[in-house]
Amino acid sequence: MTVFVLISSVVIGVIMVLAFKPSTKIIQLLLAFSGAYLLSITVLHLLPEVFKSNKEGIGIYILIGILLQTILEYFSKGAEHGHIHTHSHSKVSSIPWLLLLSLNLHAFFEGIPLRDVHNKLLLWAIVIHKVPVSIVLFIFFISSNISKKYSYLLMAVFAIMSPLGYLISNDELYYQYNTEITAIIIGIFLHIATAILFESSQNHQFNIRKFIAVLTGFAVAFLSTQLLHFH
Repeated sequence: MTVFVLISSVVIGVIMVLAFKPSTKIIQLLLAFSGAYLLSITVLHLLPEVFKSNKEGIGIYILIGILLQTILEYFSKGAEHGHIHTHSHSKVSSIPWLLLLSLNLHAFFEGIPLRDVHNKLLLWAIVIHKVPVSIVLFIFFISSNISKKYSYLLMAVFAIMSPLGYLISNDELYYQYNTEITAIIIGIFLHIATAILFESSQNHQFNIRKFIAVLTGFAVAFLSTQLLHFH
């Protein structure tokens, strides 16, 4: 079920591009919502869980996650929060291998802590985050000189990376260090979510639509955590 949901998030992004051709404003609203949801789940659910473990050095692992995402973002050019710029080069040179490697590593890392069956909120946070990222990535592919065949192939590779991280973590090593791994993922999420929210307003001007999107993301995440505690 987890594998299906993760792959579906990318498929939904591709279908939205093909069927609706979402505008930049719509994509920014989706990103604002996903960033707010991701940040809320991290603060309300993931952070309390890792600190409740009483393991030493959790903060260090969170900082490692932030540093790791900073390095990945150097190569991805901010694709995780909607910043991809098209180029018009030849078909071979137009495939941005470093960007794809960075995004795929990021997606792989996201899937690792999902081995914990209690991390349903994390699963949905990843799904909500991957939909707008998939939209932006696919728009980049079809707007460049990359052929349709390669565009779909690259999206398929991106779609399987999180499930691969989920499946490959099925060993004793993960269960021994699951708290540390989750803390690193928290650092990654904090970096991405805050980048999305800080960049959601151009020239620091108040945008009521994006503000409502952010509030909705906070509200949905809060209700999700409350429902989890209720059950």
